[in-house]
Amino acid sequence: MGRRRGDDRVVAPVDTGRAELVPDRDRPGSWTLLLDGAPQSHVDLTDPTHLEFEYVRRFGAALDLLASPGTPLRVLHLGGGALTLPRYVQATRPGSVQRVSEVDGALVELVRQVLPWPADPRLRVRVADARATLTASRDGAYDVVVADVFAGARTPAHLTSVEYAAEVARVLAPSGWYLANLADGPPLRHARAQVATVRTVLPQACLVGDAAVLRGRRYGNLVLVAGRMPPPVPELTRRAAGDWFPGRVLAGPELERFTGGAAVVHDATATDSTPPPPGIFSVPR
Repeated sequence: MGRRRGDDRVVAPVDTGRAELVPDRDRPGSWTLLLDGAPQSHVDLTDPTHLEFEYVRRFGAALDLLASPGTPLRVLHLGGGALTLPRYVQATRPGSVQRVSEVDGALVELVRQVLPWPADPRLRVRVADARATLTASRDGAYDVVVADVFAGARTPAHLTSVEYAAEVARVLAPSGWYLANLADGPPLRHARAQVATVRTVLPQACLVGDAAVLRGRRYGNLVLVAGRMPPPVPELTRRAAGDWFPGRVLAGPELERFTGGAAVVHDATATDSTPPPPGIFSVPR
C-alpha cells in the first residue's frame, strides 16, 4: 500500500515514478496525489462534487453543461489519476457508464486501497495505454471523452496527433464531446497546434482558461472543448467568469486568432507537450 510518514502522507513507487498521497490540512477527508512531485489529482472522499484544481473545475463546468442536469452519460476518461472526475460524474449524473484508461497499474492499485471509489458496476478502470483503449473501442461508444494524460508532467506525443484525434472522433457519438487538458506556456506552440489538430476532425470548439495563460504570459492549463456541434459558449463563459479561478472562453474569431495558422500535428512529427518551468510544482514537505 505504500509507506506512511508521520504526517499521514503515503509514499509508494508506482510504474511511472514516485507517488505521494498527501492529506489536505484544510479539508478533512481530502487528498492530493503527486507523481514525482507534480500534482495530478485532488479528491474529497466525503464530497466528490468538490473540485479543487483550476482546470478540473473547467472540466466539471463543461460536464455540467453538455447535457441536461442529472442525465446519465457514457464517458471515457483517458488518464485516471485518483479518479476525481469519474467520482464527480458518479455523484452528479447517477447511472452514467464510465470507463477509465490508466496506464499505471501500480497507481490504480494504490488509489484503490488508500482512496477507494464507490463500488459501481457502471464504473470500470482498465490498466491500458490511452490510445490503445481508443483503438479497441467501438464507433460512437461514448458521449464524452476526457483526456488528461501526462507522463513526467508532459502529454505523450502519440496523444497529440491528428491520427489520435481521429480515433477520439470515431468513438464519440455524433453529438459527443471531447474535453482535453492542454498544459503549455509561452509562446503556446503546443496549445495552438492542438486546437488546430483537433478541429480538423471536431471543428466546433472553444478554449477555456486563465486570461494570463491564454495570452501567453505564464505556464498553465487550458481546457479544450470540441465536438461536431457548437459548444455552449455563453454558459461556459458565465461559469468561467464567476469561478473561484476566473477565466475566459475563446471561441469563433478569437479562437481562430489564437490558433494563428498553427500546423496540424501528425504521428510522424509529434512530440511530447511543452515541459513545465523548473520549480513550478514545488510542494511543501
